[in-house]
Amino acid sequence: MKLTTRRTLLAAPALLPAAVAAQNFPNRPVIWVVPFAAGGITDTSARTLAQHMSQNLGQSVVVENRPGAGGTIGAEAVARSAADGYTMLYGSQGSIAAAPAMFPNLRYDPQRDLAPVHGIGASPHLIVTSPSRPWRTLMELVEAARGRPEGLTYGSVGVGTSPHLAAETLMQATGVRIVHAPYANGTQGLNDVIGGRLDVMWDYPLTSLPHVREGRLRALAVTDRQRVALAGEVPTVAEAGLPGAESVPWAGLFVPARTPVEVVARLAGAMREAMGDARVQEFFGGTATVLWPTMGTDQFRGFLAAETPRIAALITRSGARGG
Repeated sequence: MKLTTRRTLLAAPALLPAAVAAQNFPNRPVIWVVPFAAGGITDTSARTLAQHMSQNLGQSVVVENRPGAGGTIGAEAVARSAADGYTMLYGSQGSIAAAPAMFPNLRYDPQRDLAPVHGIGASPHLIVTSPSRPWRTLMELVEAARGRPEGLTYGSVGVGTSPHLAAETLMQATGVRIVHAPYANGTQGLNDVIGGRLDVMWDYPLTSLPHVREGRLRALAVTDRQRVALAGEVPTVAEAGLPGAESVPWAGLFVPARTPVEVVARLAGAMREAMGDARVQEFFGGTATVLWPTMGTDQFRGFLAAETPRIAALITRSGARGG
């Protein structure tokens, strides 16, 4: 008994620093890695949330952009970071669910190396084309694709990203093929649709709607099961004749695996409180994003358990592979 007690006492100091660190978290700025370029919807969304999370945590939450490879460069950086809560990831459909099925040499495993903290939300795409194109409805676009053996073209910021997954969803629902044209950023692709050099694009309402309002783009459908308030006149893909072609990109907060549960809970609480702020809700309402204030750690883990195999099957059927 005395020997057991002594061993316990000797082991206690080794456990103490980690426990104390978790209790004192955070005592320095927290880095939030956004794996896409500055200025896009993901970046501005993270910065909006970071501002309000900072107030709750009592420490700055600093957004750090690490773009490239469909979000996997930033995701890998976080996966390799210290599991102390001071490095977070803005994870999305591509880097979390699609990447393992698409990149055979992926240097991180989302399920093994990253831990879910809290869901952020989901935002559908608008399917947009140029007014100069002859198709005025989504079904007319599909029929045009059937009649063009060489294929129409669509743009995205790379394989595995949400526009690519949305396009694949429609193609698998209809059996048509549309040629994928990857771009360095979404703005370039959208400009090529406007200029008539690209046939169609799946894009966020935040960036495409101003062009629709000014007549430079035509919106054919929204990829959600319900219409979005910002563009109530645009039908859903089901209303446009293609039930089953829905695809809604999602995002969530992640940290390195083995981050102390107390730290994860602290970050989850800060995210939940940030979502309750009226200014945050107004911002996300303006991007047609549905926030997930009740998608806590356990709920988000359950969501990922169902979503990851669904996306993996979509990728497998498409035959898409990354570098």
